[in-house]
Order: sequence, then structure tokens, then C-alpha cells
Amino acid sequence: MTQGTVDIFSDGACSGNPGPGGWGVLLRYGEHEKRLHGYEVGTTNNRMELMAAIHGLEALKRSCRVVVTTDSTYVQNGITQWLPQWKNRGWLKKDGKPVLNADLWKRLDAVCQKHDIEWRWVRGHTGHEDNETADRLAREAIRLGRGGELPTGEVRTSAE
Repeated sequence: MTQGTVDIFSDGACSGNPGPGGWGVLLRYGEHEKRLHGYEVGTTNNRMELMAAIHGLEALKRSCRVVVTTDSTYVQNGITQWLPQWKNRGWLKKDGKPVLNADLWKRLDAVCQKHDIEWRWVRGHTGHEDNETADRLAREAIRLGRGGELPTGEVRTSAE
């Protein structure tokens, strides 16, 4: 049996940068969809973008072919261009300073080793339906978190 591809659409959001943040993920395999979101009290947009991709990939129960679509050039460039160089330099940038968000980059790198992944970038807020869904999930996580309905660090499956 040929295994299909899992599509992951990820997005992060912050209310202030830094500030309260949320991430959202839409996973699709054939006709099946799963929506996840989470909240952090004091974070940055880049951290939320990374958390979205991480949680999307960590939600997969077995190794598979995956297409991850993000509107974050930070995530796209980091995973496809910068990561190998950072690892070779001991998690330092070209200027010798530590890589920002290295904890999350290492976590993303580890989960990527389990899958065959194609990374795609899409311009945000331009009507891409699945990216807009991930964005709504991220913003909803902030709203729920601020209201005390979504505790910090909790991952929730949405019935949207």
C-alpha cells in the first residue's frame, strides 16, 4: 500500500512582540483533518511560528511523507538554509553570537529526522484558505489564553 502525504499548515501569532502568543496547526491526511493550538504568556512571534511547526510534526504517530506550509520566512529559511550551518558552528551564527531560539530549532531538527519533509512558503494574509485557518487557530489560542481558558503550554485540539 502506498502511503499518502500529510499536509501541515502552521502559523504563529503574538499580541505584542514579545507578548502573549499563540500557535495554530491544521493537519490533513486525505479526508481527515486535525486542528491544534497552544498558548504562551510571554513569547515572540518567531517562537510561536516554530512551535506551530514543531507541534504539527510531533502530532504525527509514525514516520511519513509530509509537506509543511508556513508563512514564516524565519522558519522556512532557518530549516532549509541556516540550520546545517548553525549545527556545524556549534549553534552559533556567522557573527559568533548564539542562535536565537536554539532550544526550539534543536527540537524542530530532532522531529524532522523522523519524516520525509518538503517545506513550502506561502505569503501570509493573502487568502490562502489553509494558512488562514492556522492563523485563526493561533489568534484563538491567544484569546483563550488571555481569558484563562487555555493554560500556558497546553496543546488543545480544536473542533473549529
